[in-house]
Amino acid sequence: MKSAGLSNAKVIDVHAHIVIGETIGAAGDFGPFMGHNADGSPYFQVGKNYRLNGVRYLGSPFMDVDVRLRRMAERGIDFQVVSPNPLTYLHFIPADEAARFCRVHNDAVAAIVSAHPDKLAGLAALPMQSPQAAITELRRTVTELGLAGAAFGTDARLPLDDAALDPLYEEAVRLDVPLFIHPGPAGIDGPAGDPALKRFELDIIAGFAAQETLAVATLIYGGVIDRHPGLDICLSHGGGGTALLVGRMAKGARKRPWSPASLRPEGAFEERLKRLWFDTHVDHPLILPLLTAVVGREHLLYGTNFAGWDEPDAGQGDTRASIPGDLADNARRLLRAPRSA
Repeated sequence: MKSAGLSNAKVIDVHAHIVIGETIGAAGDFGPFMGHNADGSPYFQVGKNYRLNGVRYLGSPFMDVDVRLRRMAERGIDFQVVSPNPLTYLHFIPADEAARFCRVHNDAVAAIVSAHPDKLAGLAALPMQSPQAAITELRRTVTELGLAGAAFGTDARLPLDDAALDPLYEEAVRLDVPLFIHPGPAGIDGPAGDPALKRFELDIIAGFAAQETLAVATLIYGGVIDRHPGLDICLSHGGGGTALLVGRMAKGARKRPWSPASLRPEGAFEERLKRLWFDTHVDHPLILPLLTAVVGREHLLYGTNFAGWDEPDAGQGDTRASIPGDLADNARRLLRAPRSA
């Protein structure tokens, strides 16, 4: 049952990550682990090779629900959809360890949102390296725990258009829940990625946008949108560079030899693009009008990367008065929630 809070909310944030204390060590040798460096600064570590230094999770909105709710009130956010921390997608570790981690994570998320149903909903973490395990966990979290859908990374062992993932997409349609796709930094538990992205934090500044753009292209070029017309997928950060590259992406669909016949007619790529959903966390005022023109306003959702380094500054652009109400209505449609009369 959808909460009255979701039905009444004027501002709904769909891009808000959560860090779960119960998951510390839940993935065995892959952690995650938390601690303090010799200088007293905090760290968050996944596996042996990835350590995030200087970000405090304990006592922050990421881990403390009361702090989260106070910050939401300060920022004028009525309702929030929490999703897994991208550092802990863990799509490349052994499937049994990933499945165990996801169960621990999702049970804890369900407990949090069930305690605050008028303010929070949750998206499940999925072990994407095993499509069958992902299906099982999606079904369990939706039917038994009441979560609103699932979230996973752009990069995993299987590309997003792999036929092995079709049963997972079919299950999401059957359960009538959306999927949220968001990048994670390369090299945490999988391939290292482009070394150029390791400088200046380009993996999150530019790499995330590249991953999101690739995800959009893969979902359309790879036929996922055609094979699953009832599937609702939301891409973070406005789909990365999609709004800037749509002309080139559409031209590729019309002219390149690998493109299927279904994508060759004029407007075919653009029509499929408008079936996807995108959050509005795009960081520049000129980009949002372009994104709106390209994908259509009815599939845009308000998102903040809540409490993250690039969260909108309070009182600068994203204020309660400046967030159009139709974005909340769009979120209700995506989340299958009625609007209060």
